[in-house]
Amino acid sequence: MPEEYIPPYDRPGMINVLERNIHTIIHLRTQADLARPWYSRLADAITEYTGRISFLVINILFFAAWLIINSGHLGITPFDPFPYNMLTTVVSLEAIVLSIFVLITQRRSEAQAERHADLALQIGLLSEYELTRVIQMLDAIQDRMDIDNNEDETLVQLETELHPEDVLEEIDRVRSQAYRNASRRTARP
Repeated sequence: MPEEYIPPYDRPGMINVLERNIHTIIHLRTQADLARPWYSRLADAITEYTGRISFLVINILFFAAWLIINSGHLGITPFDPFPYNMLTTVVSLEAIVLSIFVLITQRRSEAQAERHADLALQIGLLSEYELTRVIQMLDAIQDRMDIDNNEDETLVQLETELHPEDVLEEIDRVRSQAYRNASRRTARP
């Protein structure tokens, strides 16, 4: 655990392990946020700001003012007369820059989501392995105590260690079959 880790405080009704996990996750997320490069933090800040309704309102007011000023109706000499080529350029550049910032933020978010999915998968695989081992140990204890426990087919299956590649293969097989069945149903006249 990093040195800056703050140990969990005692909170009635809160399981110590859960409380510790909450503090650990918050600490790890904070450390990851602080370790991000400046351009990533800038992209997030810009994306967050431009994703608000206030940014839309500012843009509408800006473009409306631009059009009114350059319409020639106010007695001001237009600096960008119709067809508003300069405005088109400004809007295009804004769209390009904002798109890049959104893509940077999306890429970081996807990497973070993938990291969280990997963690959840590893924890799930470890839990499955541990439960399989516990069932195997209980079965061995029952065998030593001459308790008949082989009648329950589900327990016998649960004693078998699962391999992720087998599970993924079965998911793909069932999904393909479901799509084939759905295609046949929709293709029938």
